[in-house]
Amino acid sequence: MEEKRYSILLADDEPIERMALVKRLKKYFGENCQICQAENGKEALDVFRQKQCQVVIMDIAMPEMNGVEAAERIRALDSECSIIFLSAYDDFAYTRKAIQIRALDYLLKPCENEDLVAVIEEAIHQAQRRAGEVKRQNAVQMAPPEAGGGAKQAEAVEREGLEVPAAGGLTAGETVRDQQMESVRAAAREHAAVERMAQAAEKIRDYLQKNYMKEISMQEAARMMEYSDAYFCKLFKQCFGQNFTTYLTILRVNEAKKLLQDPLANIREVSMRVGYYDSNYFAKVFKRYTGMIPSDYRDSQNAQSK
Repeated sequence: MEEKRYSILLADDEPIERMALVKRLKKYFGENCQICQAENGKEALDVFRQKQCQVVIMDIAMPEMNGVEAAERIRALDSECSIIFLSAYDDFAYTRKAIQIRALDYLLKPCENEDLVAVIEEAIHQAQRRAGEVKRQNAVQMAPPEAGGGAKQAEAVEREGLEVPAAGGLTAGETVRDQQMESVRAAAREHAAVERMAQAAEKIRDYLQKNYMKEISMQEAARMMEYSDAYFCKLFKQCFGQNFTTYLTILRVNEAKKLLQDPLANIREVSMRVGYYDSNYFAKVFKRYTGMIPSDYRDSQNAQSK
């Protein structure tokens, strides 16, 4: 069976960035996706109306109509399409707006390939799931009712893995109850997703707390926790709001600060104990986050304690 092609709308007013992103998408997804382009929010809205794209990658700052407004209008047209913001602005107001629009993700430029691939894969997966649901619904609606209990209808529905509706269809009361039950189920799914993320965050935090003193990479952490690199990268950003390297570096610096409370602390030994086997590199990293080299920080702590 031929695999369905999915349409991706890419809206960015910078031609070079747009061209680079198109190249990356084609490299990873090849002929499985048709890529439509727009250079501002207004054009993006027009293209979406014409193409009904399943995935939208939207820059924030664009002329005529910004990405947030365009995304809001697209969401009003299609409640199911996956919207992904790709922006140079690390602004909480934009992130909050993305949540309100039910954006799938908010990626900062320049985004890593792992982040990009993971979120597009998830968007395509969601589109495939929706397409499957539509197909099953159509199978129910198109199966003609027949005398003798609707055997052919039941057979068609069974092939699609659905339950046979009661004779005569749903009453108004049943429709309302179904809608209420769907709302309850949706809330339960959301709660379960929050719980799973909290558990994943705790698992990751515990792993890093036990292993920060070793030479570990994101790829090694992902393998140890049995995640794919792309999924781990996306999950980590969702859990902690920053990438793996930044989180690990801050953890190491904070642990080093604790060790440097000791006025007799040896800088090289502290460096080794927090996972840096080059004390000069450790000093540069430490200064970048604290404004002081390790020895000065140790001395300042010693002076404060007197």
